[in-house]
Amino acid sequence: MSDETRPEPGIVSGQDRTGITGNGPAPDPHPPEDPFGYLPDPAQQTPQIAARFWKITQRPVVLRVRDLNKSFGSGTGERKVLNDINLDVHRREFVCVLGASGCGKSTLIRLLAGLEQPTSGAVELDGNPVTGPGPDRGMVFQSYTLFPWLTVKDNVMFGPRMKRSQQKGTLGDLLQFFNSVLSPVRKLFGRRAEREGEKDATEWVKRVGLEHAIDLYPDQLSGGMKQRVAIARALCNKPRVLLMDEPFGALDAQTRARMQIDLKDIWRNMDITVVFITHDLDEAVFMADRIVVLNQQGRVAKIVEVPLEQPRMPDTHPDVQFDPRFIATRRLIDALIHPKSAVVQRLPIPRMTDPGDEIA
Repeated sequence: MSDETRPEPGIVSGQDRTGITGNGPAPDPHPPEDPFGYLPDPAQQTPQIAARFWKITQRPVVLRVRDLNKSFGSGTGERKVLNDINLDVHRREFVCVLGASGCGKSTLIRLLAGLEQPTSGAVELDGNPVTGPGPDRGMVFQSYTLFPWLTVKDNVMFGPRMKRSQQKGTLGDLLQFFNSVLSPVRKLFGRRAEREGEKDATEWVKRVGLEHAIDLYPDQLSGGMKQRVAIARALCNKPRVLLMDEPFGALDAQTRARMQIDLKDIWRNMDITVVFITHDLDEAVFMADRIVVLNQQGRVAKIVEVPLEQPRMPDTHPDVQFDPRFIATRRLIDALIHPKSAVVQRLPIPRMTDPGDEIA
């Protein structure tokens, strides 16, 4: 690292670097007031944290979003969900997208996956435009999207089988005339590829701790086990980016915490970039390098660099949720999502108890 580019010693502002926060609005130089007066400014980073974020910016940009807009409907019924989203995600980065319900989080990740087409703007993966789904992006949904008629192993093998089927289909189109001649050779290589796919699937089932359940069906699994299978299926295809749409939202608290740690272990040990949608502030601060905060207008309110060391595991950072930097970052994000100026809508519930029957 040269002297010109090395972060300055002492406390460094996370907003001093260019290129990592995308083209969102200018950051507020005055974070929300801390009524307790003891929490640090989340934008202030130690030299070690600043150096880590500097290193992230030196990695290639894997996923690029430029001037992305998405509307549903037309004419007077048109509803704009996403407005001018700009974001660069670097290799092996963990990015969370956070916002209130209805802000466009799930729409954004569906656009990244190629499951929806933007109204305007572009999504690029390794410099190539995203025009539809592909094996270079693995997707994990909140709902359990396993095939109920397939075992755990066969569910995990589904992606590689589809990938080979598409490749074989292309080869068949080109060599249809020679099909009868090549048929024995294709069968031989098909059997070899199937064995390799089965080996990879078995290895991934082991990596997510489900080797004891490899021959079970989805209706024999718990919610946490189903999501482990979904993650293994997404990763067995060796994607460049793992896209996750509130994958742990339907799990109980204990299983959710376990799955967060398991996902961190996977991320830290393989070459994978993660974009993770969540509505849980604590989950975002615990998991992410950066947090993209969307407001109710579907715009980027701010991109927050989490001023904590990674990977924040229980063995290295016990009780990280009580770290003042964790609390300050959480409070900042909460203020961005729920500004004081917002009007709190109360439910129009009439009084249905007898006078004097009070709860306090």
